[in-house]
Amino acid sequence: MQVAAIDCGTNSIRLLIADVAGGALTDVSRRMEIVRLGEGVDRTGRLAPEAIERTRTALLGYAAEIAELGVDRVRMCATSASRDASNAEDFRSMVRAVLGVEPEVISGEEEARLSFAGAVNGLNAEPPYLVVDIGGGSTEFVVGFERVEHAVSVDIGCVRMTERHLHGDPPAPAEVAAAEADITRTVDAALRKVSGHGAMTLVGLAGSVTTVAALALRLPEYDAARIHHARIPYDDVAKVTADLLGSTVADRRDLPVMHPGRADVIGAGALILRVIMERSGKLSVVASEHDILDGIAFSLA
Repeated sequence: MQVAAIDCGTNSIRLLIADVAGGALTDVSRRMEIVRLGEGVDRTGRLAPEAIERTRTALLGYAAEIAELGVDRVRMCATSASRDASNAEDFRSMVRAVLGVEPEVISGEEEARLSFAGAVNGLNAEPPYLVVDIGGGSTEFVVGFERVEHAVSVDIGCVRMTERHLHGDPPAPAEVAAAEADITRTVDAALRKVSGHGAMTLVGLAGSVTTVAALALRLPEYDAARIHHARIPYDDVAKVTADLLGSTVADRRDLPVMHPGRADVIGAGALILRVIMERSGKLSVVASEHDILDGIAFSLA
């Protein structure tokens, strides 16, 4: 069976087309576009028309590839931004027109479950796992062994924290301190809710984490195979975070592993990861290239 999974978040929209057999996924195609669907949602409570149009343009390309390959099943999940927006129906009607399926605006708990399923498949590390999916608008905290035991979704993400706090280029120390205080309060509450301090292995998902891992590994270019399941020590995460927050957007964009559309929000994403490591007491994080997208694909099988 061939399936297509689409994950539309606050910052990016991603496609995975995969063959599913015997409980395993074989990638046919993985694509990602930065569309910033959630631009301004934290401030206005609405999806901007230009953000919906950027998403529509990316989705047109995905729909063409899905049709060309004759995929058996399609599932599209939309997360933080489209949960929060008062005009989410504008987004949903656009998706129906382009893709021909209803986008599922999933809850934070479902987002957490799918992320966990994608992340722990094939992971060789000591459970229980604390899986954190740092998105654009929200971050999911999930604790479990082979399945989810506890999960919570909280409204901190790289886009949301940048828009709320980090206005300078580079951000001023006072802005960083305000962001860190905001993140710390939320992380502490989330860790208490999921009993995160007792987990043995911290697993980090999504573009902020994998970009920090690529920088910590000093890769000459983005290499998903090198990043997947790499274990990054806290000291390396702290150094990368300080470097990113101390540099301009233009400087970040020049880094060889940096996606241009992530350069303005990566400092906040790295800060969220660093605070999670500090508050949970974890000395390292395992970066995973498998996440909610893989969980969506597994759900279709």
